[in-house]
Amino acid sequence: MTPELEAFLEATVRTATPLAIAAIGETVSERAGVINLGLEGAMIAGAFGALIVAGIAGPIVGLGGAILAGVAVGVLFAAFAIALRTDQIITGTALTILALGLTGTLYRTAYGASGAALSTPMLDHLALPGLSDIPIVGTALFAQPLTTWLLYLLVPVVWWWLTRTHSGLSLRSVGENPDAAIAAGIRPGRVRTVAVLTGCALGGLAGGTLVVAQVGTFAEGMSAGRGFIAIAIVVLGRWHPGGALLGALVFGAASALQYLLQALGQELPYQLFLALPYVLVLVLLAATRGRAGAPAALGQ
Repeated sequence: MTPELEAFLEATVRTATPLAIAAIGETVSERAGVINLGLEGAMIAGAFGALIVAGIAGPIVGLGGAILAGVAVGVLFAAFAIALRTDQIITGTALTILALGLTGTLYRTAYGASGAALSTPMLDHLALPGLSDIPIVGTALFAQPLTTWLLYLLVPVVWWWLTRTHSGLSLRSVGENPDAAIAAGIRPGRVRTVAVLTGCALGGLAGGTLVVAQVGTFAEGMSAGRGFIAIAIVVLGRWHPGGALLGALVFGAASALQYLLQALGQELPYQLFLALPYVLVLVLLAATRGRAGAPAALGQ
């Protein structure tokens, strides 16, 4: 049972990593009062950016390409939803559709019918001496690619920034009461633009993680709704970076459960396991009453 449990925990952390990174980015955006449904588009753009750049300059630089691709989506979203004050939901949805279609077209143009195959350079696993040898949890927690270690840093850094710095408190004030923020000399448009760009940058990084840290290739639509799940995780995590991490781990565990049960010889339809994480998110959202505790100006 021990090897199966170790594999389950490792798969949980691996699956949760891109979700948590994207959810933390969305947490920053929503704390400023902006719902960014373009997060899914930032993720697929980041995945494609990582594919292109990693093939040229290696996986670490590929993550930089993923971040830039995500920022490009964020620039478009900010230009319409913040500068031109278009509806945030419609704008985000349109950008996601655009990103999915554009990356698919560029992918077929660049790689043809054969695709990129499994040819993209990938990040090595970085094991922390001593801790990675801990039974059961050592490999899952302390022998992971660079992006997981970045996630470990993101959670406390973003929490500290949001709660202990002047700029973080300014961002939260914009999400709660923009008029009061203006009276205090804060420019909500600028704060929200920075928040959206930060969220999309992390969304791009999450998409790049799929390519250079997990599968080593790109497929059209490979984000597979993870951006929308990350937005739901923000709600489950009560707009807190630590809560986002916990929510991502719950989703990751539900996704990894199929591997554990298959290893134990349980003959169940695989479609059940594919649907389980999404059903779980819906149940948890209903149980926690959705937007309770959301920033007061969210979506306005």
